[in-house]
Amino acid sequence: MRVIIADDEPITRMDLKEMLENEGHQVVGEAADGFDAVEICRSEQPDLVIMDVKMPLMDGLTASQIVNEEQLADAVVLLTAYSDREFIEEAKKSGVSSYLVKPVDERSFIPALEIALERGREMKKLKKDYNTISQRLENRTSIEQAKGVLMSRRGMTEQDAYDYIRKISRTKNVSMKRVADIILMHRGD
Repeated sequence: MRVIIADDEPITRMDLKEMLENEGHQVVGEAADGFDAVEICRSEQPDLVIMDVKMPLMDGLTASQIVNEEQLADAVVLLTAYSDREFIEEAKKSGVSSYLVKPVDERSFIPALEIALERGREMKKLKKDYNTISQRLENRTSIEQAKGVLMSRRGMTEQDAYDYIRKISRTKNVSMKRVADIILMHRGD
């Protein structure tokens, strides 16, 4: 794993780094506040970020939300001394993969990170698949609407309308969705 550690306590960062490196993982960055954590994530694109909740400048919850929204890492794990319900609820909203309470138990720490990373990767894949399917549906909807315009305006059959859109797409080297959008923009012409 390529990991970034964000904690305002240097001794905590040092301990976590040692645990990770002893297990063969690579710590590619360290930050003492959420702002630096986000910036390091932008440049390093780590697999995993271990983030403290309470940090100066930008707290870990806000930084986690940014990392998740911008997809700067596959997973974010909050590591904090706070186990209050309000922090846990905020952590859920920020999209973190796991929430661990300090002090960490060395035996369960690495397995918890590995599971969180795997879940984070699964979620990232699901989001990507969802976006792909949504885009295809949007494309199909535009093409269907454009076919309808051609059928009513030019008296084409459904197959002829589809073939017409496909032919223009190939001739002009643009997507069928783009051709459909142009047809729909000029439906009043």
